[in-house]
Amino acid sequence: MARQRIVITGLGGLCGLGADVPAIWQGMREGRSAIGPITNARADDLKIKIGAEIKELPPHDIDRKQLATMDRFSIFAVIAAGEAIRAAGLELTEAQQSRAGAVIGTGIYGAATSDESYWQIYHDGRTRVGIFSIPKIMPGAPAGQISMAYRLRGPVFGVTSACASSNHAISVAADQIRLGRADVMVAGGTDAAIVFGVLRGWEALRAVARDTCRPFSADRDGLVIGEGAGMAVLETYEHAKARGAPILAELAGTGMSGDASDIVSPTVEGPVAAMRACLADAGLAPEDIDYVNAHGTGTKANDLTETLAIRQVFGAHADRLSVSSTKSMHGHCMGAAGAIEMIACIMAMREGIVPPTANYTTPDPDCDLNVTPNVARERKVRAALSNSFAFGGTNAVLAFKAV
Repeated sequence: MARQRIVITGLGGLCGLGADVPAIWQGMREGRSAIGPITNARADDLKIKIGAEIKELPPHDIDRKQLATMDRFSIFAVIAAGEAIRAAGLELTEAQQSRAGAVIGTGIYGAATSDESYWQIYHDGRTRVGIFSIPKIMPGAPAGQISMAYRLRGPVFGVTSACASSNHAISVAADQIRLGRADVMVAGGTDAAIVFGVLRGWEALRAVARDTCRPFSADRDGLVIGEGAGMAVLETYEHAKARGAPILAELAGTGMSGDASDIVSPTVEGPVAAMRACLADAGLAPEDIDYVNAHGTGTKANDLTETLAIRQVFGAHADRLSVSSTKSMHGHCMGAAGAIEMIACIMAMREGIVPPTANYTTPDPDCDLNVTPNVARERKVRAALSNSFAFGGTNAVLAFKAV
C-alpha cells in the first residue's frame, strides 16, 4: 500500500523578525537581521550583550487564567499554533477533537520561570516560589497548553533534542497520522532562552559571537541566541482536500541520525547519514533539491562540517544548490530553530525566492557553497531540505516539496 502523503495546511510563527509568518518572511526576504542589544535579561551582569529578542508580545486572546500557568516559551507556542490553525481553516467538532493532537519541540525548558525562581531563592532570599513554577517549567508544557487552548484531545506530548527538537517533533507528528492515531497534528517548536542563567551557560561554552552572526563567512566567530516559535498544521493530502484546506507544501520525507561521538563537537558522518536518510524517505534524488536551509550556526566547527557533509551528499550538484542560513537574521532559536526555518523553506518554494545569509563579509575557501550572501535570490524551488544538527549529535533533516 502506498504511503500516505503528509501536507502542511497552515503555518504560524513569531521571532525577532516579526510577530507572524508574513512579517517573518518579509524580514527574511529583505535580509534584515533582528540581532541587537538584549533588553529582556539581566544584561548588565552578562558578557553576552546581543540576541534576537521578541521585544513585545503581539496581541493575543489567551485566557487570563491559562496565562497565569504559562512560561514565555508556552505563550510563544500557543500564539504561533493559533496562527497556524486559523491559516489552515481548522474548525474541529467535538468528535474530531480526539483525532487532533500536538507534538511540540523545545531545546531548553521554561527558562524564564526557572531563572526567576532561582533568583528569588538564591539572590532575594525568599523561601517560596510561584505555585505554578513546575507546570510552567516542564518541557512538555507547550504541547499541553496548545491542546488546552485549541481543544486537541489526540496525541499530545513534547519532544526535546536540543537544536533538532523542532524537526524531530514535526517528523514524529507525521508518524502519528500515518500510524492512524490522528487525522490532524499541530507540530513545531518553541524556546525562550534569553535569560540570565542560560546565557551564563553559553558564556562558559564560548560559542557566542561578539557582535553578530555571520554563518559561512571567514570572519565568523559564533552563534547568536534568538527566541520564538514556529508551528505547522499537518494532515494527509486526502484529508486536506476533503475539507477544502489550503495546501502549502508536502512534507516529503524525514531523516534522523546520531553522531555517537561527542556531546558538543559535530561530525561530518552524522549529518551525511541524516540527509541521505531524508532523501531516501522522500524518494528524492540529490538533483531534485534546489535549496538547503542550513543549520548554519556561525561557529567555525559547524559551518565547516556542514559544508563538507553537503558536498558529500550532493556531489557535483552541490555547486548548483542554493544554500542559506536564516539564523543570521532570527538568531539561533534553539528548539524553535527548525520550525522557523521550515517557514523559510515553504515560502521559498511558494514564492520562488531564496532567503539570504545575512551579515556575510568574507568568503571562506573551506565553506565554498553558494550561501546566497546578503541578498535574496529569485529561483524556482521545487524541493528543499532543512537541516538541524544538535548538541548530543542528534540530527534531524526534513524534506519539503512543492505541490
